[in-house]
Amino acid sequence: MAVNFDARRVLGCAHYEMMHTPSRTRRYLFVATIELTDTQSEAKIQERTSDLSLNGCRVETHKPFPTEAKVRIRVARRSAKFVALGKVSYTTSEGMGIAFTQIEPNDQVILEKWVEELRDLA
Repeated sequence: MAVNFDARRVLGCAHYEMMHTPSRTRRYLFVATIELTDTQSEAKIQERTSDLSLNGCRVETHKPFPTEAKVRIRVARRSAKFVALGKVSYTTSEGMGIAFTQIEPNDQVILEKWVEELRDLA
């Protein structure tokens, strides 16, 4: 006998969406220091990333910015620094997803290098 249940309620809506919504690019485990600044309020947080793709990253925080907030992004990993503009694509009680919206060519090279290194480790 099949049991009906709402997977969104059991798993949590954001977790369900992440598992069942195709991502534009593969995400890789990536832990680095990230500084985000809301471009409207100038509120700033410094947290850690938990994953990275060519299109964005996930940030672990208990104080996420609102969905659709525009942000300045600075990620530091080893001696490299990546800077971009982005927007908050989703929030959960444990963090938020950031979609990159504007990346300068030099920063694109850094991002692609990081993702290539992560791909080689996978």
